[in-house]
Amino acid sequence: MISMITFTVWKSNNQYRGFVFDGHADYLPYGEDIVCSAVSALAVNTANSVDAFTEEIFELETAEDGGYLKMIFPNGANEKTSLLMDSLVLGIRSIRDEYGKEYIDLTFKEV
Repeated sequence: MISMITFTVWKSNNQYRGFVFDGHADYLPYGEDIVCSAVSALAVNTANSVDAFTEEIFELETAEDGGYLKMIFPNGANEKTSLLMDSLVLGIRSIRDEYGKEYIDLTFKEV
C-alpha cells in the first residue's frame, strides 16, 4: 500500500473555511521523514499563528500520534487568517513540487 499525505483545503465563495492533513508521506523512515516534518511544521505553525496573531474563531483537532491536524473557521477566515492560509498553501505546494505528488495530495474543495 502506498502512503501519502492528503492535504485538503476547504473554501466557500473563495473564502477559506479550513484545512485538514492526514497521513504520512513515507519519503524516508519514521523519524527521518523530511516531507512529513515539513508539512507538519507548516500546518502547526499556521494553527499557532492564527491563534497568536488573529482574532479568528476556529476549531482544532489533532491526533496524539501525529499525522493529523484539522482546523475549521466556522465563520470563514478573516483577512489576516487568509494571508496565513495563502502562505500555508504556498508552502505545501512547494514541498509537493520539490519532492513529488506521490507524497502529497493537495486538494481544494468547495463547501
